[in-house]
Amino acid sequence: MKRRDVLLAALALIIIWQILAMIVNMSILPDPFTVAKVFIRELQNDLLTHFAVSLWRVSAGMALSVLAAVPVGLAIGGSRSLNRLFSPIIYLLYPIPKVVFVPVVILFLGIGDAAKITIMFLILFFQIIVLVRDQAAGLPPQLIQSLQSLGAGRRAIFRFIYLPASLPAILTALRQSIGTAVAVLYITELSATKYGLGYYIYYNGSTLLDYPAMYAGVIAMSLLGLGMYFSVDWLERKWCKWKFVN
Repeated sequence: MKRRDVLLAALALIIIWQILAMIVNMSILPDPFTVAKVFIRELQNDLLTHFAVSLWRVSAGMALSVLAAVPVGLAIGGSRSLNRLFSPIIYLLYPIPKVVFVPVVILFLGIGDAAKITIMFLILFFQIIVLVRDQAAGLPPQLIQSLQSLGAGRRAIFRFIYLPASLPAILTALRQSIGTAVAVLYITELSATKYGLGYYIYYNGSTLLDYPAMYAGVIAMSLLGLGMYFSVDWLERKWCKWKFVN
């Protein structure tokens, strides 16, 4: 995606926002320029702290899910017996909305970062494991047999065949999960915490009725999601260069 297209899309959204603010003409929908000034002001206060806390929670959840799901997905996808054994379990657990586990996780782990990171982990883990497993299971047998004929062991096959072939699936799973993860992060930060963008948005909007600051928090959370999305795009261009060769 070109930067020019992103900038044009952002400009179009700002124009639509300005028009809606003029039509509604209420304090609950301030114009984008007012919100922009408040956003800059809040950056000098505690908005950056809330942003950093939310970024840490989502990043930790993503890192843990990749470290756990990728080896499991590769192992299941590369073994028919493991695939037969674990696929029914995955099919039962994958469709369940992980948001329903929020109160359960909080009951077990308390109200700290561990509970919020665990929820991020649960959301991403199953999406990554399914895509990696399917990618690994779909590799041509001839490719694996040719490497085995050269004397490669199982570890080498996983390192040089399964892992590189599954990288696009891993990054696709991350890209698809970012929006969901950020949305669930907002839910987990609504209560039992004093830091995080979810808390910042809710506190300013519902308690202080400071709507420009609330929208500043919404913009910060949007930038968090966009930054992570573009980071995954950057990793894909760096690690999967063959996809961009014309």
